[in-house]
Amino acid sequence: MKIPIKSKIKAQVWVVENGKKRLRQDYLTTEEPLEIRLVSQARTVAVTMRTPGADFELAAGFLYSEGVINCREDIQHISYCVDESVDGEQRYNIVNVELRQGLIPDLQPLERHFYTNSACGVCGKASLEGLRLRGYPEIPPNLMVTSEIIYSLPDLLRAAQGIFTATGGLHAAAVFDTQGQLLNLQEDVGRHNALDKLIGTALLSEELPLNNHILMVSGRSSFEILQKSTAAGIPIVCSVSAPSSLAVSVAQEFGITLIGFLRGERFNIYSGLERIDTK
Repeated sequence: MKIPIKSKIKAQVWVVENGKKRLRQDYLTTEEPLEIRLVSQARTVAVTMRTPGADFELAAGFLYSEGVINCREDIQHISYCVDESVDGEQRYNIVNVELRQGLIPDLQPLERHFYTNSACGVCGKASLEGLRLRGYPEIPPNLMVTSEIIYSLPDLLRAAQGIFTATGGLHAAAVFDTQGQLLNLQEDVGRHNALDKLIGTALLSEELPLNNHILMVSGRSSFEILQKSTAAGIPIVCSVSAPSSLAVSVAQEFGITLIGFLRGERFNIYSGLERIDTK
């Protein structure tokens, strides 16, 4: 379904260069709140700032990666708000998710999402313990990727970022196969939102877990990136910048190969060296 809220908007900007100024038209990345509501519980479970687009996938991926649902069959229906008391365009900032009959999810872990924005949420030892309690299995190491494939990912990611090319203001998350072929890419003001869109797409098309895939994200690898990767079963996570300490802890605990500072023909491996063929 095509929504009326665009992912980028036009703006007039003054460009100052070499002591002179000129007026030109530019594009800005759209940032709007997305409210995710559960119909059966009649409550809002999260509000996140996102770039409009793939909103149903974002909602599905969020619910899956946060442990609210366990499979595609747990979702009965997803729709935008139809409440006539809500102003027209704002209905497209509210997504209603109807879970299967009889499913009563544990919503307590979601409380932190009421004060997150496009940056990553609250992290700590309690968050790591919460992942352990979900019972996620350690990802098996039966996957090998050459360093040449890893080197190629940033350029492939950047070349596919259509909205970033126009605005310069978006993060991206992409999944590749073990030969470095781009399978899906999503853009958003938040890295974790872009990843939720990827996971939601895989969930709704019944392609989870992503056990034979590589994830590449712009920026840094945070706890939430590794949390969601663990839920999706992604064995290799790469980023162009540094991981956080808690991201490394999650990678080590759940058997994820974590790569940072991936730039040119150089990268750091923080966990899971056995999956990378450096010969």
